[in-house]
Order: sequence, then structure tokens, then C-alpha cells
Amino acid sequence: MPVTDVRHEKIVVETDRYRVEGYITLPQEGYRSRLSDYLNRKDQEFLILVDAELNALDGSGRDWATPVLMLARRHIRLVVPAAPDA
Repeated sequence: MPVTDVRHEKIVVETDRYRVEGYITLPQEGYRSRLSDYLNRKDQEFLILVDAELNALDGSGRDWATPVLMLARRHIRLVVPAAPDA
């Protein structure tokens, strides 16, 4: 898929321990261009986020960032598009 045919969408993901903000890569249009289509793929074990920031939900300060995060789907509790100014 040519680079011009994709877009990066910022999302917020929550697990039992972390709130994660990062970008996923979606097609510009067509098949699997919606966040819900991307998340409902049965053949995908991991959600891949780039420029991810993780914040501990327990307030422990164990916050960190990483250029690439592969998050196992079984740990995901919530996924929403990030607010436009977030």
C-alpha cells in the first residue's frame, strides 16, 4: 500500500493498568478505514501503536513512552478516538 493511501489516527486505549495514547495506521478510505473495522479483525492478535504514551492508572508515576507499542488484544478494555486537541 503506497504511503499516500494511509492515515494516522490518534486513539486512547485502556488496559487494567495503563491509559495509552498513540497513533494507529489506517487506510485513507475503503476497506478497514474505520477504527471499528480495524479493531474487529479476528486475525489480528496485537494492536500496534506508534508514538505511544503510557500512563499508569494507579497514579504510581510509572508512566513511560515508546516509539512503537504492540499491545495484545486480550489486555484491551476500552478504545476510543482521541479528542482532536489531545
